[in-house]
Amino acid sequence: MKKLQLEQVQPDMGSSFTILNPHLSTTFLWHLHPEYEIVYVESPGGPRHVGNHISRYEGSDLVFIGPNIPHLNFDYGVHAGCQQVVIQMKENFLGEAFFNNPEIAAIKQLFKRASHGIAFYGDTRAKAAAALKQLQSLNRFDQLLSLLSIFQLLATSTEAEILNPAPAANKAFEKQQKRMDFIYKYVEQHYHEKPDVNHIAQQVNLSTAAFCRYFKKQTRLTFTDFINQYRIGEAKNLLLQHKTITEACYATGFEQLSYFNKIFKKLTGENPSAFKKRNAG
Repeated sequence: MKKLQLEQVQPDMGSSFTILNPHLSTTFLWHLHPEYEIVYVESPGGPRHVGNHISRYEGSDLVFIGPNIPHLNFDYGVHAGCQQVVIQMKENFLGEAFFNNPEIAAIKQLFKRASHGIAFYGDTRAKAAAALKQLQSLNRFDQLLSLLSIFQLLATSTEAEILNPAPAANKAFEKQQKRMDFIYKYVEQHYHEKPDVNHIAQQVNLSTAAFCRYFKKQTRLTFTDFINQYRIGEAKNLLLQHKTITEACYATGFEQLSYFNKIFKKLTGENPSAFKKRNAG
């Protein structure tokens, strides 16, 4: 099993922060780093696993992550059509006294809230995304001004979701995340079958009951809910590839179309036919 990876981040030459456009990677990368990170991603949908928070995004996602928060790469399991902009910076990237300026008070609070992980939506996400996509076309000075404007936009927005109730940074997370690594890989390989919770528990050296308690504590989901969430994510990908609803249902491990429709609507807010019609083209 892979270890939790410490990512080494170096600022861009001549800049106090790093701008990345990662290439699509469908591999599991559970990692942390001491830098703050803004992640914007566009894809048909993918996982959002930040600290103990697990959910899925659809279409696009914008997240601000504080230092040393373990998180999964946002393109994990995404097979095509993914665009990303990632900004990484140290807390003191503008100097030790930067946050003491009264004009920066809102941004200072934003950086504090980032210790929980924050997701943004609505107009805030759209405006920030447009600015992030333009960053690399600007000179260094205008990049910095634009980044500060993005921070101010995020700091004053009400279109935000705190992902972890408590600060999620944890430098001693390796043992737990070895387990999560195995669980992800097992689900990825067996979601379309009948994943065996007893087998998983045995592989991570826990009794079945202890595993179920551990998993619920780590993810705030039951293992069945996690499987269903993963299956529906894969079903959406199949529907976007013009598979029929019946094909998507059985290919992702559901045995009854009625149950598939029920879970799909519960997790996405719409039934499969509405999703398919909305994304037709």
